[in-house]
Amino acid sequence: MAHPKEFAEGLSIGIIMDGNGRWAKNRGLPRTAGHKKGAAVFKDIANYCDELGVASVYFYAFSTENWKRPLEEVGAIMKLFAQYLIEGFDYKNRNIRIKFLGDRTALDPKLQKMMNELEGDSACKTGMTLNIAINYGGRPEIVRAAQQLAAKAAAGEIRPEDINEQMMSDAMYTAGQKDPDFILRPSGEKRLSNFMLWQAAYSELVEMDVLWPDFTRADLDTAIEEFNHRSRRFGGI
Repeated sequence: MAHPKEFAEGLSIGIIMDGNGRWAKNRGLPRTAGHKKGAAVFKDIANYCDELGVASVYFYAFSTENWKRPLEEVGAIMKLFAQYLIEGFDYKNRNIRIKFLGDRTALDPKLQKMMNELEGDSACKTGMTLNIAINYGGRPEIVRAAQQLAAKAAAGEIRPEDINEQMMSDAMYTAGQKDPDFILRPSGEKRLSNFMLWQAAYSELVEMDVLWPDFTRADLDTAIEEFNHRSRRFGGI
């Protein structure tokens, strides 16, 4: 097998981090233990993507639907998230730009402040863009973009008939970034779960029967290798 870096450079990858709860249950541990292990895997895989020369990676960390989970579990997830924000993801010495996708208004103000500072501190970086989707949903993102364009039309800044796909893309959280070449979902599940619905129009889907806390760099190599053998026709022949 060729070195994965040959195939990974310039790629845009979406990752649905799934299986933390099942991983913990299989070991008789609380679900929070699964999230803690999953957070460590996230950090390692993010670093590996940077080392491979990936252009952008999108991690699905917390969805708009995840608020329905037990309060203790949600609190643990947010605590882990804040912990990694404080540590700066160890990326201060890396050429990585960090962006957060999703509605921040429901998050703790201190958490929002840390997110804003981390985005600002890394804005001048020119390497990989690390996107972390928190309180994110694909449908709400599309609605938000439509509302922004509708407001511009109502203000006379644009004509409704001039609205096109590019304008919609520019109104997304991911504006200016490449759509994911493929979306990876560990855990064996075969659905997008409201992740990047607009951007995933022509993304390849790669499912792997491994829970996220057990996910390794070798698993990412395998996913990249599988994607490399896909034939992408974008609606053509």
